Amino acid sequence: MMDLQDINQNQEDIPPPKIIGLTGGIGSGKTSVAKILENKGFPVYYSDDRAKDIADIDSELKEKIISLLGKEAYLEGKYNRKFVAGKVFDDAELLNRLNSLIHPAVKQDFEKWLASQTAEYVFKETALLFELKLNEHCYKSLLVTADDNLRIKRTMDRDGKTYRDVEAVMQKQMPEKEKIKLADYIIYNNSDLEDLHKEAKLFLNNLK
Repeated sequence: MMDLQDINQNQEDIPPPKIIGLTGGIGSGKTSVAKILENKGFPVYYSDDRAKDIADIDSELKEKIISLLGKEAYLEGKYNRKFVAGKVFDDAELLNRLNSLIHPAVKQDFEKWLASQTAEYVFKETALLFELKLNEHCYKSLLVTADDNLRIKRTMDRDGKTYRDVEAVMQKQMPEKEKIKLADYIIYNNSDLEDLHKEAKLFLNNLK
């Protein structure tokens, strides 16, 4: 029969999970790939979603955001993402100040989540993997990308935005060519969902 010392020793023998940074620009299919990986049993941390959750529940962070952006940053007690996005879209300095508030809270939340994982590989989904140099803290990086026109059409269909709206967002993001140079693995999502499943399977085979 194992005693507590044996259990602790076994826990210490388990290596920490390998973090795969998962990223992609608007309309690339990054979230679709994350869902495919999750359905295959891989733990996925959704950084962008968790950032919104943390902004809602962390009272200290909430006060800092209101101090920075005004009371309109929250609508009926919930993080007003649309207002915030509009506020910082053309103000790089304000965006950096907002990120300096949110990203440390997300980092702490991720580390807490990671400590509870026992899988060999876990995925950290984030739109700003390369922009924030988060890939430097990952075992490998996976980029989901697609042709610009296809990304624009997907986003227009999904969000009801105009062509110019989506194009303006894309111009604010790191160019795909730069991301491709930085990524360890790349999934090209230029076809349908069936093909995306095949690409995800091929990636996992290469990873292992």
